[in-house]
Amino acid sequence: MPTAYITAPTDAAPALARTLVEERLAACVNRVPCESTYRWEGEVVESEEVILLAKTTDGRFSELVERVEAEHPYETPCIERFDEEAVLPAFAEWIEESTR
Repeated sequence: MPTAYITAPTDAAPALARTLVEERLAACVNRVPCESTYRWEGEVVESEEVILLAKTTDGRFSELVERVEAEHPYETPCIERFDEEAVLPAFAEWIEESTR
């Protein structure tokens, strides 16, 4: 059962999270504020962002990635996949039901 780790600008994160849940690409998206430091186009950049942790399924992960790429304001969005080895069975069932 994967969780997608996504970073987004603070102004875009709420709408992106809502879209993923409304379209059943994720059962839940947690939003965590963060400060990021990264290299972009040869410069070191610091910005406030939001970490989105999107709980999804194997079957919906590719669609989630496509939707994030289409809606995300960054040219190269951060989208990573974490695969949990241990998930509470009732929680896994809820994710499956919520993404159907």
